[in-house]
Amino acid sequence: MIDESKFDRTLGETIPVLFRNKVRKIPNFTLQAVKNKSGVFVRYSYSQVYQHVVEFASSLHKIGIRRGDHVGLMSDNRREWLIVDLALLCLGAADVPRGCDSMGVEMRFILNFAECKVCFFENGRQLMKVLEKIEEVPTLKTAILFDHADETVLNEAKQKGIEIINYSMLESEGTQATKEDWDFVEREIDATRPDEVATIIFTSGTTGLPKGVMLTHDNYIAQCEVCHAVLGLMQSGDIWLTVLPIWHSFERAFCYMVVAKEGGFAYSKPIASVMLQDMNLVQPQWMNAVPRLWEAVAQGLFREVKKQNHIQQVIFKNAIAIGKLYYKSKERVCGLLCRYRWYPRFLDVLAGIIPFAILWPFNFLCEIFVFSKIRQRFGGKFRAAISGGGALQPETENFFHAIGFNLLEGYGMTETAPVISVKNSKKPRSNNVGLVFPSFDVKIVKEKDGQIVDGTPLKPGKKGLILVKGRQVMKGYYKRPDLTEAVIDSEGWMNTGDLGMLSYDNELKIVGRAKDTIVLLGGENIEPAVIEKALTASPYIERIVVVGQDQKYVAALIVPEQHNVISYAEENNIVYDNYETLLETNEIQNMFRIELDMLVNAKTGFRACERVFKFVLLPKSFEIGKEINAKQEVVRPKIPQIYKKEYKKLFK
Repeated sequence: MIDESKFDRTLGETIPVLFRNKVRKIPNFTLQAVKNKSGVFVRYSYSQVYQHVVEFASSLHKIGIRRGDHVGLMSDNRREWLIVDLALLCLGAADVPRGCDSMGVEMRFILNFAECKVCFFENGRQLMKVLEKIEEVPTLKTAILFDHADETVLNEAKQKGIEIINYSMLESEGTQATKEDWDFVEREIDATRPDEVATIIFTSGTTGLPKGVMLTHDNYIAQCEVCHAVLGLMQSGDIWLTVLPIWHSFERAFCYMVVAKEGGFAYSKPIASVMLQDMNLVQPQWMNAVPRLWEAVAQGLFREVKKQNHIQQVIFKNAIAIGKLYYKSKERVCGLLCRYRWYPRFLDVLAGIIPFAILWPFNFLCEIFVFSKIRQRFGGKFRAAISGGGALQPETENFFHAIGFNLLEGYGMTETAPVISVKNSKKPRSNNVGLVFPSFDVKIVKEKDGQIVDGTPLKPGKKGLILVKGRQVMKGYYKRPDLTEAVIDSEGWMNTGDLGMLSYDNELKIVGRAKDTIVLLGGENIEPAVIEKALTASPYIERIVVVGQDQKYVAALIVPEQHNVISYAEENNIVYDNYETLLETNEIQNMFRIELDMLVNAKTGFRACERVFKFVLLPKSFEIGKEINAKQEVVRPKIPQIYKKEYKKLFK
């Protein structure tokens, strides 16, 4: 059951009220730090940002933004994004965000489906993605640009009836706001109710029918009220380095939690070299990132070591090995192991105390000569960092633990705004994705092929379907009550589609996915069915299964259309002994490569992360009861087990 004693009820019921309360308490604390053209970080206090927000809200009201409006926000993470977001929320409007890597077809569908009359664009390039088929967005009338556009874009917009307004112009006009304007915005802030929609975040952008997740003020406030339970190491005034797309629910939620915890942001880029440079300049205490970025940082450090002399390489390698062994013994001694079967904790202490004592002096030397110098590369003041948006690879996690870097893993989904669990920063246990947030009830139930067999909660250590219930669960899918009813039952329990188990200390472990959506290491959500549908248009593909959960890229297992492949071989005079050897020939491999690239690319409406990077050709068709069920549907959870050898080849 939810423990009400863990909630901080002093924050306020809506995001603007939360922000205003913190401004009154810590007006001079840094909220935003932005790098200028000279490479120097310029800082903006809570009171300065609040002034910008209220003034900008006044300008938005004057151009017609009203309570309940949906306003597009097509931009990557930048200082102005937060100003616009908070200004819209102050007026009772909701933003509909997307990043600059979105395809035009995605943007147009989202803006039209959400009935956006006004949309913010980062630059002219993003606006052009919409203008190229403006007839698909009949509701859009006004485009507000953060960066100035060239004459080509301006003329194109004018010809197609779209009014362009520069962000800087609205910002300038806001400085002329009167006391009456300020009072109006303040009244609008007070008029907003917790159950009003704050944002509509669309998931699965190329499915043809993206789902718009409606998240309310209360969805986010529920997390803010309990975030101290896991962010115990965070102190007032701490700075978070922000590198992830702010429109994504993971970064978005922590944006509000940082305000609740009275911290600030320093804006950087998700590029290891840029990020490390900014860390040295800002010396942040916290940050969020996807698993791929942490992996890139670790690999970058290893590449640097390989450039050093042999002795330095040996020292580094042995130090990491000692660090890993030391941390494993420390986990036992300090109670940092998850218990999926019950046993007294003192047994872990007995098993770990001797190796812990033996390794301590060696690890101490490694700390002085190796680990402390590595951590200094991160600015030297980190308390912890959070990895989310996909599964963190054990090897990457073990490396950061070895060097004494507190890397925490979290778990969630857009529909839960999104945080379901995060490792406790003071006591991060391994082999799980953290403590269940106090704002949630979570239960594990029996399932079959993703469907609930029995709603009775399973005991800790038993694998099943993860169901969640609480204030963080979305209001629903915009205009799709049918889809909402399919995932949220009459009692409010939401089916996450993930398989997992609870520990005896209420930590959550993810063991697989019962639903089809693939989440890559970079946090990108991939809908395999859409890619598969496009690729089966090829006359040479009988069946295809797209895979890639917790990997860097998308891959595929392909059952070729045998007759057509043989015909192709005969027409092109390809010499082969049998069908299996034919599939291995360079000519057939190249032919399939061309087919995949021709059917799934930017021109056909797919993102770069949705392209099939590697594939394996299977000589035998799928069998009912094995790879497919009686309805001829692929049983996805079975594929990695049946084709272990091929799967390993795809991701080696």
